[in-house]
Amino acid sequence: MDRRIFIKNTSLATAALALPKIDPLRSANLAKNNLPKWKGFNLLDFFSPNPKPVSKPTTEDHFRWMRDWGFDFVRIPIAYPYYLSIDRTKNITSEDVYKINPEAVDRIDSLVSMAHKYNMHVSLNLHRAPGYCVNAGFNEPYNLWKDNEAQKAFNFHWAMWAKRYKNVSSKKISFDLLNEPSMREDMNDQLSKRSAVPGEIYRKVAKAAAEAIRKENPRHLVIADGNNVGSTVIPEIIDLNIAQSCRGYNPGIISHYKAPWANKDPDHLPEPKWPGQVGNQYLSRAMLEEYYKPWIELTKKGVGVHCGECGAWNKTPHDVFIAWFSDVLSILSANNIGFALWNFVGDFGVIDSGRADVAYEDWQGHKLDRKLLNLLMKQ
Repeated sequence: MDRRIFIKNTSLATAALALPKIDPLRSANLAKNNLPKWKGFNLLDFFSPNPKPVSKPTTEDHFRWMRDWGFDFVRIPIAYPYYLSIDRTKNITSEDVYKINPEAVDRIDSLVSMAHKYNMHVSLNLHRAPGYCVNAGFNEPYNLWKDNEAQKAFNFHWAMWAKRYKNVSSKKISFDLLNEPSMREDMNDQLSKRSAVPGEIYRKVAKAAAEAIRKENPRHLVIADGNNVGSTVIPEIIDLNIAQSCRGYNPGIISHYKAPWANKDPDHLPEPKWPGQVGNQYLSRAMLEEYYKPWIELTKKGVGVHCGECGAWNKTPHDVFIAWFSDVLSILSANNIGFALWNFVGDFGVIDSGRADVAYEDWQGHKLDRKLLNLLMKQ
């Protein structure tokens, strides 16, 4: 054999051996996602409509730990009454929703600034918007999906936030329109009968809010939570340049085991298993793969997808939680979909979660769920 040919062939063979092994099935399944694969946490400082200080506020240490552990994203769910100047002994009126309290807005801005200091992308979310919240506990004066006055107020609030961050890059901030939309019979009863918001109505509301935001800055990044409390893709808005946010709570018998706000009879539920037969259904990774298929397909259509909330309440047995959540995160991660755990400190979190069956690690005066943290870090 010609010496030059021999050297060339040998070099090519050596180079081929040096290349990383690629699983063709995994490679074929990887979707291009138009959103970054952010991973992080929800921060609940402004989650309540009551502006009194929370018992476990987010601190600079928290952001430092997040950054050092490799996280780059925080979602801040806000109840709009938190930053209003209103008489809280009375039900809110349609006029009250415009009474902005600048000091309360500044407190929210301070948390945003602290997050940016530690290189976190911040997703501002209206967890409670004029006329809708997935939770009860505050009486809304109207219905976001049916009343023009509610929609005008919704757009007003988003225009305010968009203007405040008019000059902030979309790499640093995004606007998550509304937490877990649904059509409920009674907007002030979270356990009343509910269904998906009709697609044309969701489109109308999302389109108007996005336009209000982008009037301040056409480059602002807008995200819409999935329909039917975050569970289903919204095909009606695919053409609106709005990213979509899914959830990591399926099935609810695992994620919200014994949660009183999610179950009418929380004390009489079948014991969760993963995988395994629970009640009248067999729970397995296959059901998760089917559940996330529409979201994966959405990324292939050029729509950015992120999982804005995920995790399980602290009554789910920890071994069941970790087994299930490993499958959830691996499916999301394999398709370049990032996530935000609900929450950082607290019942769903990695710190001070109050689980009875965890061997916690002492961490600077806190109780750290190291097993959960390691699972999150490796995604």
